[in-house]
Amino acid sequence: MHLQGKVALVTGTGSGIGRATVKALARHGAKVAALNRTNDELQTLIDEVNEECSGQPGEAIPLLADISQPDQVEKAVQEVIRKWGRLDIVVANAGINGVWAPIDQLEPDEWDKTHAINTKGTFLTMRYTVPHLKKQGGAIVIVSSINGTRFFRSAGATAYSASKAAQVAIAKMLAVELGQHHIRVNVICPGSVETKIDDSTNKKNTEAAEVKVEIPDGHIPLTGGRPATADQCAELILFLASDSASHISGTEVWFDGAESLL
Repeated sequence: MHLQGKVALVTGTGSGIGRATVKALARHGAKVAALNRTNDELQTLIDEVNEECSGQPGEAIPLLADISQPDQVEKAVQEVIRKWGRLDIVVANAGINGVWAPIDQLEPDEWDKTHAINTKGTFLTMRYTVPHLKKQGGAIVIVSSINGTRFFRSAGATAYSASKAAQVAIAKMLAVELGQHHIRVNVICPGSVETKIDDSTNKKNTEAAEVKVEIPDGHIPLTGGRPATADQCAELILFLASDSASHISGTEVWFDGAESLL
């Protein structure tokens, strides 16, 4: 999965899957623009990548942008083009859990905030990167979730699940639309992963929306309950972004150790 000469943009790189993906892509020779809303931990990531890749083809640069803001996303993409002159790989990873609450207690602005980042942010990422991918072809990987796609047990997660289902639809629509431009579009649906996304969850009286079910011991069959690591998820993204997946497009891949099948 050599990516030497490829240029990648990864969103939501402050921690977890995004951070691990930046490192994986750079380790395999890509030049990576790491986009995040805040500078927290971002510069540390860039320093680590460039130190690890010293003398090697891979490298990374930081980009600060709120992916729900069109002007900021457009400016960030233009920075990539000015720096490296092309774009080959896009990983739309940025997202929040947002507010989880019974539907009659979820406020309209809470719904809007979740979709501004997860749904609109994915759209804007596609909107401003696709023109550059069309020049030579490339690969897009969107990070969705088992929630809203094959798992509907998370009490109060209606806004989040709807945004994650939307990402799958976006990927499939674009796989058809962009195939003629030699752009592959796939979407991964992680289950339990060791990340900090739970820090962005605000749960309000979710007990009122909960339906009692019996969870088997070891609710992740493959691991006996142990969640995946962000590095494992990054390896899947690396594969889908590489030429090793050259005939895979419009596919969702559940990355959950069979958790969502229970």
